Amino acid sequence: MTNSWRFSTLADRHRALGSDLEDWSGMGTAWSYASSNPDDEYMAIRTKAGLMDVSGLKKVHLSGPAASHVIERATTRNIEKLMPGRSVYAAMLNDSGKLIDDCVIYRTGPNAFLVVHGSGQGHEQLSMAASGRDVSLRFDDNLHDLSLQGPLAVDFLQKHVPGIRDLPYFAHLQTSIFGKPAMISRTGYTGERGYELFVRGQDAPMIWDRILAEGADMGIIPCRFTTLDLLRTESYLLFFPYDNSEMYPFEHDPCGDTLWELGLDFTVSPGKKGFRGADEHYRLKGKERFKIWGLKLEGDKVPGNGAPVYRDGKKVGVVTQAMHSPLNNWTVAIARLPVDCANDGTRLSVNCETHGEIAATTSAMPFFDPEKKRRTVKG
Repeated sequence: MTNSWRFSTLADRHRALGSDLEDWSGMGTAWSYASSNPDDEYMAIRTKAGLMDVSGLKKVHLSGPAASHVIERATTRNIEKLMPGRSVYAAMLNDSGKLIDDCVIYRTGPNAFLVVHGSGQGHEQLSMAASGRDVSLRFDDNLHDLSLQGPLAVDFLQKHVPGIRDLPYFAHLQTSIFGKPAMISRTGYTGERGYELFVRGQDAPMIWDRILAEGADMGIIPCRFTTLDLLRTESYLLFFPYDNSEMYPFEHDPCGDTLWELGLDFTVSPGKKGFRGADEHYRLKGKERFKIWGLKLEGDKVPGNGAPVYRDGKKVGVVTQAMHSPLNNWTVAIARLPVDCANDGTRLSVNCETHGEIAATTSAMPFFDPEKKRRTVKG
């Protein structure tokens, strides 16, 4: 673990499972477990449920009369349409109209919000928008985030949390679990029906232990952070900056990608203006240099991140994340491709240093549950 300045109260649990607590976003995070297999964790979340510590996500509270105005300026969403108890996925742009972070915005009251973001510039963006406004902005590292994901997650939680089965997708409730206060949100990063449990750091170890102990008979197991890469690839969930030009720079262009290129333009509320980078965002429509798109690969060999993509012997793109599914028996990848390859059926190849040339075909995403019925199911 290097350069970490944030600490999960679950660190000892992760070490006991064989994690070295690699740094992510300033926090020692369980990127790997020596005691288990990522395919087993993937299968648990796809068919039963798995529990992850995603406390490395950054949590920022905003409250006060200007809180909604700050979020309106800093993000791409129309916050006046977001009511208490609901949340929304949003993007943050710089002055050039390029993505600098994504986030989930939770409205917890008329003038109160929780913004949860990753390793980009979300906190800086909010701080800049808050300057000179009647708003309180507080970074919160005591609030831990336990993510219980999979089709049986609701069956487990309904034993302990009244009303959890009726909680809609992207809604949250203030409640308790095992006698401790919690905010439980029906969100996640897996493409499955799942829940995030926001709890105090001092309560997180007990809650982690109770879920795993009482959920063992249901097949609930602890899952490493990087198991998310298997799940998100199938479900078309991008991970800033790992699918971006910050990770795979262009030879002649500066880093930074538009929402049009990433397929994230849906995060802009219809007709919204006034957010940072808005004018450039709209101006850049139709000027995409590439598209984030899917690849279906032949065989079961998984190319490494950054593997070049070729068309007719010429390098045209890069794989940003790939996986093989033991459940669906396919090998798929998220890739950066030319705009004219953003379709179904174009034949390409991936040159993997380990496995050599792998034939591939372009395919729209998400690969798994394309109608998103699993994550949004009611009842």
